[in-house]
Amino acid sequence: GRDRPPSADEAAACMPYLERQIALIKPDVIIALVKTAAASLLGVGEDTALCGLRGKPHSYAGIPLVVTYHQAYLLRKPADKAKSWQDLCLAQRLYDER
Repeated sequence: GRDRPPSADEAAACMPYLERQIALIKPDVIIALVKTAAASLLGVGEDTALCGLRGKPHSYAGIPLVVTYHQAYLLRKPADKAKSWQDLCLAQRLYDER
């Protein structure tokens, strides 16, 4: 079977753990690989399209955040690998600027 995105309640239940991990690790850049992660970290609705979030820098708690496609999606849609590469290059530029 296919994986399913977590429900809003499931995502909300995990957020305190993710927030604590980010606070402990203090990453220079965050890369969100799925819409659920991006929506949770950016505080946008689940109805927000991933394509509207990717390709530009965002911020979470003052940390640069880049949204891109999950690897499983790229296996199904290899034509989007170039877009994902652009997102990773953006993340590298944001890292280099810090």
